[in-house]
Amino acid sequence: MDHHLETQLRAAKVAGRVLSRLSGSARAGLVQDVARAVRSASAFILDANATDVAAAEASGMSPALVDRLRLNDAKLDGMIRDIEAVARLDDPIGKRTSMGVQPSSLRVDRVTIPLGVVGVVYESRPNVTTDISALCLRSGNAVILRGGSETLHTNRALTTAISKALGQYGDAVQFVDDVSRERVRELICADRYIDVIIPRGGAALGRLCAEQGTVPVIIGGAGVCHIYVDKAVDADRALSVVVNAKVQKTSVCNALDTLLVHQDCMNGVGTRICKSLSELGVTLHASGAASQALQDASIAFTLAKAGDFETEWLSMDLNVALVADIGAAIEHIAEYGSHSDGILSDDPDAIERFVQDVDSPAVFVNASTRFHDGGQFGLGAEVAVSTQKIHARGPLGLDALTSYKWIAVGDYLARS
Repeated sequence: MDHHLETQLRAAKVAGRVLSRLSGSARAGLVQDVARAVRSASAFILDANATDVAAAEASGMSPALVDRLRLNDAKLDGMIRDIEAVARLDDPIGKRTSMGVQPSSLRVDRVTIPLGVVGVVYESRPNVTTDISALCLRSGNAVILRGGSETLHTNRALTTAISKALGQYGDAVQFVDDVSRERVRELICADRYIDVIIPRGGAALGRLCAEQGTVPVIIGGAGVCHIYVDKAVDADRALSVVVNAKVQKTSVCNALDTLLVHQDCMNGVGTRICKSLSELGVTLHASGAASQALQDASIAFTLAKAGDFETEWLSMDLNVALVADIGAAIEHIAEYGSHSDGILSDDPDAIERFVQDVDSPAVFVNASTRFHDGGQFGLGAEVAVSTQKIHARGPLGLDALTSYKWIAVGDYLARS
């Protein structure tokens, strides 16, 4: 292992133990200090970000991905507000659940504790740096951050401000500024120091961490998002939700990838939605009967090809398919879905069936998939959106960064 990286990992391990001994109010105070430090360093951070953006544009990076890494005053202010929101959350550490006194006279409690050292490998979005730092500090965890090369200058500026704010606890947030793939491979195998790895990037990054690493992995981020438009639906309101889910921000994991339309309403609300999306610049990838309906309505489209329905677009592209009924929609989502899936319907029975049968991290009823976010779910911020079931699922907030230990108390008690 690289000597400098191992030094960082050792320091993080020690810092995690120190943080775990601090009171909840002390950890909240550290998070508030981070918010103030980032605000004070705003000009420095924005200058560093401008360097990253210029390099990304010069390299030919797509506009959607450039947008993910670009900061301005409003975005940075939003990041700071998210840090402050984390500081105000209830302390997740030290929550005690009593199992009572057992027949042996042993008193047993379960107490929440930090995970220890959290490693995060991520790409593009600078807010990941501040969100994860705040959540880990608030929950008593040290964190190892390895961002992408495209945000190197921005992340350096952010972590410099964070480190200054933490003072004697600065080792609790470590930034790996060596962006070589070798450092990633070393991180995901550093089970001596890191307790969990959370990859925030494409599906390939998640597979790399799960298949080649020895550190436990929480897979997050990548996945295909669906909205099913039922035959019993308010056309005007459904249109606004679908447009929001697709175009409000295309480069994020909770943006809509596939629109499923009940065959009985394709020639009404379905074509109306597709026409609006097309006029907004969305490329429609249609299959089967959907392509015929779009052609009949003189709406531009391209024929869906193999693999499109498995694609997380992160762009102004959208799959469109007709389904015979809600059962077919649920089956389609079961085959291709894994992230955020919703239904637009005024039929209570259809809604109940969809909620019951769709097994996704988050299921939305008459709401945009763009709400799949820790801040929107009341978690303050998120480390990632987990698409697996163990150990946590959906937006990973403070509680997902904890484990627990058992405390068993006797009176010099021996087991008979």
